[in-house]
Amino acid sequence: MPVEAPLSVAGAAQGGFRYRPITQQNMARQPFWARLSRDQREALAVVSRVLPFRTNGYVVDELIDWDRVPDDPMFQLTFVQRDMLAAESYQALRERLHQGAPEAEVAALVDRIRRGLKPHPGGQVTHNVPSLDGRPLPGLQHKYDQTVLFFPAPGQTCHAYCTYCFRWAQFVDLPDLKFSARETDDLVAYLEVHREVSDVLITGGDPLIMKASTLRRYLEPLLSDRLSHVRNIRIGTKALSYWPQRLVSDPDADELLRLFEQVVASGRQLALMLHYSHPVELRPSVARQALARARATGAELRFQAPLVRHVNDRAETWAELLDTVVPLGVVPYYMFVERDTGPRNYFEVPLVRAHEIFRDAYRQVSGLARTIRGPSMSAFPGKVRVLGVTEIGAPGEEEPCFVLDFLQARSSDWVRRPFFARFDPQATWLDQLRPARGEARFFFQD
Repeated sequence: MPVEAPLSVAGAAQGGFRYRPITQQNMARQPFWARLSRDQREALAVVSRVLPFRTNGYVVDELIDWDRVPDDPMFQLTFVQRDMLAAESYQALRERLHQGAPEAEVAALVDRIRRGLKPHPGGQVTHNVPSLDGRPLPGLQHKYDQTVLFFPAPGQTCHAYCTYCFRWAQFVDLPDLKFSARETDDLVAYLEVHREVSDVLITGGDPLIMKASTLRRYLEPLLSDRLSHVRNIRIGTKALSYWPQRLVSDPDADELLRLFEQVVASGRQLALMLHYSHPVELRPSVARQALARARATGAELRFQAPLVRHVNDRAETWAELLDTVVPLGVVPYYMFVERDTGPRNYFEVPLVRAHEIFRDAYRQVSGLARTIRGPSMSAFPGKVRVLGVTEIGAPGEEEPCFVLDFLQARSSDWVRRPFFARFDPQATWLDQLRPARGEARFFFQD
């Protein structure tokens, strides 16, 4: 189905703004700077030296309620906070900046702090990078049999950065830990050999940060008859939240939608893997218009997000989010557990609480919204889902425990195989759990 005509000039102006990034370099010149307290300004200046900070005029003016700052969820989602760094790290960096320490000394401290935040967890660097003829392919990841991730170099930034982002290391000065590929030659050659791959996920960063003509260069080779086994092309994006004008009023918005139509017309499924963290992201009319235009191309729309403290750690928030996306044609996909990287201590929620939030939200929505799966941990062995808490053992010797299973796994034999872990009300990640019933190891650790 052809997409609707582009907005008029008046409509474009009404639908948003000319894209203008707000970064560490220009944040002090923005109107919102005067609304921040002295401590908030200091925290933003210090923490943004370590963790990536980038937002834009649309997020600042349309999505953040400045009367609720610092508690506003979108402010927490996009503005780095003091407690995202350990107290000793924050104080050490603050002192050096206040003392006017040489930039080389500051940079060395920043590098040490970053590397202590566990960049790229879950074996992304050590186990997920595939090889071709003995040569590693750093722009690809292949963890699950059917799916290959591809990181196009021009797409390794975003319209705005989420403060919880588990790929934060892509956006800072850690060149030895970045994933990116300039061309698709290695991807195509790898896919020709690996006929078990049915899905390619174009990821980042955000692929929709690229111009349509650049994205076309990466997508069109996947439509070759030589890759007929590649039936699904996914694009991971938060552009429809942080810059919906990308599909509505950007100069090449229509060209981008034509590209989506081309992929669909090739017989492949194009799936836009959308990230929405809070219902407020869908309230502006331009955000809904972007969804309608994407859907009109024949692309499938799915949404996923992690459960993060300070942003969406309430069942009512998730229930509203699910009830909002479904009538807009978006299929709920995953509720993730905040990953074990970056400022995880600031955002993490105990697994038992995560399950309670998921369960209570699930109860409030209709069957069409119950396609969502979770809470799921994207850990080293795979995507581990918390199914609930129960008791096992002989009468009078019952032991409370978590019930878990794999939604995806490094070994397909592990998928949907339930297992038990000792109940721990404080545990926030898989590596903090221990096997139930006195067992020494989980089955997948063997």
